[in-house]
Parts: sequence; structure tokens; C-alpha cells
Amino acid sequence: MTAHAPTVKPKPKIETIVAQKSPHFDIIIIGGGPAGLTAAIYAGRARLKTLLIEKALLGGIATTSFLIENYPGFPKGISGMELGERFEEQAKLFGLEIIYGNVDAIHQGKEHKTVTINGKDFETRSIIIASGTSPKKLNIKGEEEYRGRGVSYCATCDGPFYKNKIIAVVGGGNTAAEEALYLTRFAEKIFLIHRRNKLRADRVLAERLQEHPKIFVLWSHVLNEIVGSERSVNRLVVKDKLSNRKKNIDVSGVFIYVGSTPQTAFAQNIIKLNRDKYIMTDPEMRTSAEGIFAAGDCRKKILRQIVTAAADGAIAANSAIHYLSGSSK
Repeated sequence: MTAHAPTVKPKPKIETIVAQKSPHFDIIIIGGGPAGLTAAIYAGRARLKTLLIEKALLGGIATTSFLIENYPGFPKGISGMELGERFEEQAKLFGLEIIYGNVDAIHQGKEHKTVTINGKDFETRSIIIASGTSPKKLNIKGEEEYRGRGVSYCATCDGPFYKNKIIAVVGGGNTAAEEALYLTRFAEKIFLIHRRNKLRADRVLAERLQEHPKIFVLWSHVLNEIVGSERSVNRLVVKDKLSNRKKNIDVSGVFIYVGSTPQTAFAQNIIKLNRDKYIMTDPEMRTSAEGIFAAGDCRKKILRQIVTAAADGAIAANSAIHYLSGSSK
């Protein structure tokens, strides 16, 4: 009888599994104003690992407002600084990580996204851009030269320096009206320079402003030049749009509130912006790039207020949560 060698079964092939490197964060939020902090609250409640990046002060530009009267829940008003602190405190309750710095760029990869902050890369599965705006400049002679020496964009910051002095405010919207009224606490006299013959501010603000004994409105005027000495501003050159005549106004300072510019330069090659550089989104705050959302004043919208920024932040976070779970609403 012939003996047969036992059948040797081949050893099962052992597959080497290489673990994919996971992004460090689930969500990176760019901007720490009301939109970004609200998004952080919602992301934290969803137990997502969240990083918020702020370049200056948590609470955003809203913190520079002396009194906010139109945010629900505060019938007597609340200072911008206090409201910002409350947003921050609530966001931190859910384990929010915060770093300060400038965003250089964002990159859309196949497996994850990268946010570059001061030259250092941070990986994430999704991004919410809530970078807000910065004050728009007039770009006239003397504006940059005297910035910080009589030219200001923040009444709360610089108003106390002008006690019993004559100053000017440029603009006709809510911000210009609010800040002019705040500055009456310090200044002896305030010229409000407005290029139109009617204020764009809410009626209640417009009425308060026009009734105030310290405020004098120069209707249909534009600021042409800011003149000063080596140390500070001492004169403005304004032009009457109706007569084209120019005149000088002696002042110690000027506060400029003529609109805002979105802070979106770092994203311009990744997502769709309109011609004014505001981010285009759908109603769910989705941008043109998958997994990247936008909220607050940096996106194209009709009304830019704290309450609408907070709403945007909540919607953006909710959309990001659905995106990360693989579902859509």
C-alpha cells in the first residue's frame, strides 16, 4: 500500500491593514464671533472634537458695541463685551479648544481638509468659516497716515480720549448712529457726515441722533481729506455734494463707519465668492466645497446682525453634524 503524504493546506494569507491617519479634529471653526461661538456650542453638544480659531478677541466685532438693544432676551440692552463673554463661557462648557492666530489658507484633500494657521497645519473632517468682516476704509488722503492718531473705527475703544473735544463721525447706518450717540458721553460736539439726505439707520436711532443737542448732521456731504500735524488730526476737508463746494472742519478726531469688508481672502481659491468677496451659501450654510460651511457676516446675506449670525452658526453646525454622520437633511 502506497503511503500518501498528508495534504498540506496553504496557510491563510495574513492581510496587513494600514490604519488611515484620522484628522485631528471633527470641525474647525474659523472665527470667534457670535456665529463661530454658536456653531461651537452646537458642535460641542454633539460631542464633536472642535477647534475654534480667532485672530483677535472672542466675541468678534460685536464686543466693540457699547450697548446692544436688539438682541432678544435683554430688554434693557447689554454691552457687546458682556454678550461676547457669555457666548464664550457657554461654548467652553462643552470642551471647546481655542487657539489664536491668522488663517493663511485652507486646503481640500481627499481624506481630510487642512487649515494652515501661522504656518502650522491642522487637519479636520469639516470646516465652518465664520471669519466676519473688518471696517471698510474710505481710502482718502490722511486716513492711513493718521490711523490711531485721530482716525478710528471703534468708538468704545477710543471714545474716552476725546473728552470735551470736537469730533466727527462718518456714515449713516445703524453703526454710525449708535457710535455717534455713544460718543456724546465724551465729546463736546459731534459732526455726523453723511453722503445722503436721509439716514439709513433704524428710525428709533435716527430720531435719537437728530434730537441730540451735541450732534450736528452734515447732509449730502462726503469726507475728502484728513489733515493733521505730526502728532494728531486737527482738520477735515469735506465736500457738499449738491454745490461741490469744499470746506474745512476743525476736529480732534474722526470715527469712520461706512460698511464692512469680508475676511475671506484665505478661502478665495477653494469656495465660491461673489464679486464683493462674500461667501456664497445655500440655506443650510453649505458652500461650493464639500464639507465646508459658512456662517455670519462673511457670507452673502440680507441682514447682518448678532441674532442672524447666531442663527447662521446653529444652522452651519447642524449641517456639519449631518455631513460628518454621512446623512443630509
